[in-house]
Amino acid sequence: MLVAGQGPLEENAHDLGFKHVVTIEALRKAYPLLDMVDLSRRPKELPPPTTGFPTIEGVILFGEPVRWETSLQLIADVLLSNGNPGAELQDLPYPHLPILACNMDLLWMAEAKMPRFGHGTFLLCLESIYKKVTGRELKYEALIGKPSPVTYRYARYLIQQQAEKQGWKAPIRRLYAVGDNPMSDVYGANLYNNYLKSAQQSQVQAGLKRSPQAASPQVEVSLELRNDCNNSVESCESILVCTGVYRHNGDIPKKTVETVFHGHRDFSFDPSLLEASYIVQDVDDAVQLAFKKENWS
Repeated sequence: MLVAGQGPLEENAHDLGFKHVVTIEALRKAYPLLDMVDLSRRPKELPPPTTGFPTIEGVILFGEPVRWETSLQLIADVLLSNGNPGAELQDLPYPHLPILACNMDLLWMAEAKMPRFGHGTFLLCLESIYKKVTGRELKYEALIGKPSPVTYRYARYLIQQQAEKQGWKAPIRRLYAVGDNPMSDVYGANLYNNYLKSAQQSQVQAGLKRSPQAASPQVEVSLELRNDCNNSVESCESILVCTGVYRHNGDIPKKTVETVFHGHRDFSFDPSLLEASYIVQDVDDAVQLAFKKENWS
């Protein structure tokens, strides 16, 4: 697997169960003629042919890299060559190799006065380049991270684990998702909340007692959603804070308004999912609100 991003990429990939991992930097060193943008890094002499480098079988995009031009070029090389970036370009392989992408935020807030480009912006570049070069759509094996519901399901799983370690016997009924980005934090929490509601409806409805062999894809989805309901959680309420990507001057508004869709290409734009259950000033206010809602204050 070719991994891109920052930090301990190989360690993170191994922790997730991937056994054979190659970084962008290792790929660049193995094929120095591929990275041609930075003139200072071009080889002064023609390097010997690369031998023994493994064929890439998939790509994991953990987060935005430091050198975008290098990562964009090498990832495109891997996709266009079907995992053999040192080979000459022949027939375009399509569907291309599997791609897993984490973190779809177009923007994120740091110390600067305006939001910074996030990994979603890098994905946008990669998608646009691939389509411009090939005329085909870049496809993802999976999109993981906010606003994907699987991320919120995993968060629920971790919360339940923590509750068990603390000896908390009462079932967890409500989750509160706190974030500063309407398109990722709020959208994902509301999307997961809709899944929970669907799970409850599916549990009440009859007709799910068919044998697995006769189950349609729709029934299988309902059964999967019902697993959420069986885990006691009934709702996931979104709390938007005003100290990050979302900023508001003056009184706290009752609704958020998105005039431009900042979400990933593969998520439909549903304005209702951008409306937070609550909007407060900061994380401390969000925690206090959850305490109040749970009669803990």
